[in-house]
Formats: sequence, C-alpha cells, structure tokens
Amino acid sequence: MNPSTPESQPMQFCAPVKKQAAQAQGPEWSVDAIQALLDMPFMDLIWRAQSVHRAHWPEQDVELATLLSVKTGGCPENCGYCPQSSEFDTGVKAQKLMSVDEVTAAAQAAKNAGATRFCMGAAWRAPKDRDIEKVSELIEAVKGMGMQTCATLGMLAPHQAQALRDAGLDYYNHNLDTAPEYYTDVVSTRQYQDRLDTLQAVRQAGISVCCGGIIGMGEAPVHRAGLIAQLANLQPYPESVPINSLVRVPGTPLADSDPVDPLEFVRVIAVARITMPKARVRLSAGRQQMGEAVQALCFLAGANSIFYGDKLLVTGNPEASDDARLIQKLGLRTSRVNVSEAHTHG
Repeated sequence: MNPSTPESQPMQFCAPVKKQAAQAQGPEWSVDAIQALLDMPFMDLIWRAQSVHRAHWPEQDVELATLLSVKTGGCPENCGYCPQSSEFDTGVKAQKLMSVDEVTAAAQAAKNAGATRFCMGAAWRAPKDRDIEKVSELIEAVKGMGMQTCATLGMLAPHQAQALRDAGLDYYNHNLDTAPEYYTDVVSTRQYQDRLDTLQAVRQAGISVCCGGIIGMGEAPVHRAGLIAQLANLQPYPESVPINSLVRVPGTPLADSDPVDPLEFVRVIAVARITMPKARVRLSAGRQQMGEAVQALCFLAGANSIFYGDKLLVTGNPEASDDARLIQKLGLRTSRVNVSEAHTHG
C-alpha cells in the first residue's frame, strides 16, 4: 500500500487539527453544527440530504449486504441492547463457531438472493489469536466466492487486524454505538477509547471501516448529534455507516426504552449523509418495525445500503421477498441482480 494514501494513515480522534481535517475530507463538524442540521425544517433537511446524495452516488443505487452470526451468544460484555450478552436472560444460547461449509452455504444463498457483501459476526469481547485463524479460513472461503467480506468480532489488536487483512477481509464493523458522554449508560465492560483503538488498528491494517451507531437507547438529541460528530470527524470517516434503530429485546436492560419517533430517525439518516457524503449509509436494525413509508423516507434521505435476509445476528429483519418488492416499488437498483431475481430467491 502507498504510505501516502489516506487509507494507510492512522485515524485521528477527538478534535482533529483543522489543517489535517481539510486535507482529508473537509472541515471538522462540531456537535453544534450537527445539531443545527438535525433541527432544520424536515423538508429542507431531506432536500439538502438528497442533493448531497445525488452529487456523490447513483440516484437509485442500493447495496444489499447479508449478516450472519457465525458464533452466537456467550459474550461477556454487558452492552444494554444486546441479546447475546451472557449477563442477560434473553433465551439466546451460546454456540460454537460455525464450520467453513456452513458459512459458505449461507454465503452462497445470500449471493443467490442478490447480496454483494457478506458480513460475519461473532459474539466475542476480543477474539484470541486462534479465533482469528479460524475466522481467516471463513474469510478466505467467502472471498473466493466473489463476494465482499466483512467481519465484526469485537476488539482487535493490531496484529489481529493485519491477519484478517491478509486473509482478504474488506470491511471490519465496530460501531461506536452512541456519543462518548452517553456510552457508560449503555456499556460498562469497556471504554469508548477501546472502540477507537480497534478502529485505528483496522484502518492501519488497510481494512475499510464499517462504523455507526444505535438510535433509541434513551439518549438525548444532543447525544445523537455527538455520535454523528464522532463518526464524521474520523480521519477518514468510515466507508460504511450503519444506522440502527434499537430492537428492544426482552431481557435486555433497554427492552423498555421508548420507541424513536420515525421522523427523528430519518433526520439522523439525513445528517449522516450530509456529513459523510461518500460513505455507504446503511439502514440497519429495526427496519422490521418501520414499515415501507419510513424506509422510503430513509432512502430519500440518503440511505443506500440495507442488510438483506430474515435475520440480523439473532434479531428479526424483513423477508428478502418483502425487500425486493419495496426496492421495486421505489425504483431502486441493486448492483448485482434485478428485483425479479431477488424476489425469486426470496
């Protein structure tokens, strides 16, 4: 890799120097500036977001990605939203890592249904080196099928990130979840800086970053602005930004959180698009509860990626056939297959 390229440079966190920020992707976004965007009249905000979107992306383009839990449950972390934590009684049973044959069968089904990116998630706090060796085999197998590969395995050391890159990993997902000042209300078994350190290790290894957050965990509007500020000010900002609406799972501490106003969620999508114009903004968890109209507004606001398939790790997701129908209704286009093919395999 050319050491002068932005992708090979360490990411800088928390108030990057103005000159460096301008060289990488433009001026730093303050929390106040992002809050001002969130507070815009709704129609004006959507117009601005769609204008930014069309300036950087094909108008009707949407990426289909599939997420598979390759190692489920038993995580020692206490993330308040997660049904895979061993601290919560959610009915999720711990399972061992899936075999190469099991994963490639799932990847082939996803590919047949139109997915271009295959994401593998494992419920670890931080994988051991022997875990990385096994996941590397999965990455090599899926990569050999002609799909983009993504993994989310918890915290990584730099040498582990490099091993995943050597295996052919394209993207690593590690969400910031929320603003730094609200983080300890959601998770106490690790620090915000732990997340930033993993992102830096991933970036230094030459892997593209997939990083976003969750809306609806009881946070205040300023925390949503703070989350977007953190993401937008990473140098460079993530190539992929998943925005999740909390799925309230019984047994988790956040099960009784108040639902997010749908238009407030759309606003977050719009501001993510405006502040990170070249990122894939992924409409992620919670789509099953949104309905078609809210999802359509999210696409209008600049979302151009979804998780495709009936499961997101261990929570529900719209049926592939339902997504295919919605894609067709909205006149969206996927990069791999047409809607009728996706519907057939759905």
